[in-house]
Amino acid sequence: MSKKVVIIGAGLGGLFAGAILAKEGIKVKLLEKNPNPGGGLQSFVRFGEVFDTGMHVIGGMKEGGNIRRICEYLGIVDKIHIKDVDAELTDTLYFAEDGKSYNIASGKEGFVESLAQYFPEQREGLKNYVEALYKLVDELDLYYLRPSSEYLSLHSEDFTMPADAFIAKYIDNKRLAQIVSYLNPLYGGRANQTPAYIHSLVTSLYINGPSRFAGGSQLFADALVDCIEQNGGELITGDGVQKVSTQDRLISSVTTCKGKTYTADYYICAIHPCTFFGLLEDPSALPKAYRNRLNSLENSYSAFTLNIKLKPQSFKYINHSSFYMGKYDDIWAFGDENKSWPLGFLYMTPPEIAQGEYSNKMIITAPMLWKDVKQWENSFLGQRSPDYEQWKQQCAEILLNKMEEIYPNFRDCVEAINTASPLTIRDWYAVKEGSMCGFSKDSNNITASQVPIVTKIRNLLLTGQNCNVHGFCGVPLTAITTAEAILGRNYVLNKINENNV
Repeated sequence: MSKKVVIIGAGLGGLFAGAILAKEGIKVKLLEKNPNPGGGLQSFVRFGEVFDTGMHVIGGMKEGGNIRRICEYLGIVDKIHIKDVDAELTDTLYFAEDGKSYNIASGKEGFVESLAQYFPEQREGLKNYVEALYKLVDELDLYYLRPSSEYLSLHSEDFTMPADAFIAKYIDNKRLAQIVSYLNPLYGGRANQTPAYIHSLVTSLYINGPSRFAGGSQLFADALVDCIEQNGGELITGDGVQKVSTQDRLISSVTTCKGKTYTADYYICAIHPCTFFGLLEDPSALPKAYRNRLNSLENSYSAFTLNIKLKPQSFKYINHSSFYMGKYDDIWAFGDENKSWPLGFLYMTPPEIAQGEYSNKMIITAPMLWKDVKQWENSFLGQRSPDYEQWKQQCAEILLNKMEEIYPNFRDCVEAINTASPLTIRDWYAVKEGSMCGFSKDSNNITASQVPIVTKIRNLLLTGQNCNVHGFCGVPLTAITTAEAILGRNYVLNKINENNV
């Protein structure tokens, strides 16, 4: 195991791939352009409070959960601060259209029975829907960390059908079908397009019971960095890759913004592939057809974030996620350019390590399209115009007004605010159009929207949310696949399963 690997980008995918490879004896070096590692795991401090940038709600971290099992294999579980949401109330969903709220519990039975309280005649349909969800998830060996000998998996008819059609197949009440679609903003859902397996993965994680990072998600990123460094790896921050040199379909070296040159046996791209194309000294090292295909793929939509510092003892901590929706019919319309922002948003009170009765802060995340910030797309961090800042303030006011629909006089609880737009996400994460969930998956052309981890550059591998599945669950699983391209098929999965015997 004397191989060397350079990883471009130290986000969730780069850190997991680096931690796995370092643990297995590979000499790993991660190169990150930002001052801090983590990507969507990064936290920052404003007004004396720690705010997370992306990973607000996570799955797979309960006892026996797939991501927890990976963390046990890596030896970092005791460094992670996790707070589970309340099992009897996992999510609250409010619709402004009629002022109704729906409380949803976790667990298969809890999910069904909580919604059956509002739609008693749909109890059997809900049961069938939940069972169908889990059948789809069971088709993915990697989700359950099962070693597989199959290189090409065969899937059921439901697997790649549009998620909204999948839901309608099992739930014939239109209003209930809209309600059970409430998580689609978390995976960039689009009507008649997003595959059912994406919806099933995210929804099943919520049904199993989501968790939160206590004290900030940066602590989790730091735990992965510790794992890398304790196993002989190295993280270099504040010096991103500027140039990738190739020869004969092989990367020969990478050069950073500070002029440092690094060589390795393998290179892993853990940033958006379209961003990576711009780093190639010779773009033709990757076939033009490949670059054109990825450049033409639709990206998932972005988001506007409002970070709020709350006045002391003014707003009680909420140990579940809360969703605001405008209209029922807009539940699948977050990617519709003809709709006015915002159609809805997620709001939550992130926990401290020793969380008390009251919260110190709130994060509001409202899906937003790139078109809403396109007029400023040639600006960069620290160089925005006054009209952009004014626009952000207007967006914040709109969200605060909607919060007051649920909590009258909510503004009286607000001490200070901080905002971030799709431009912020683009510049910090180097992702095309500020995409929150990578490339959109299209059930109408599922092959075209799949991005394999292997490339025509023989020593270049990909990882991250643009391959397979995005999010806190999907990205670590893809990191296993990337690592096994170097270590051998099922090598890591066998190690994880041995560790959990």
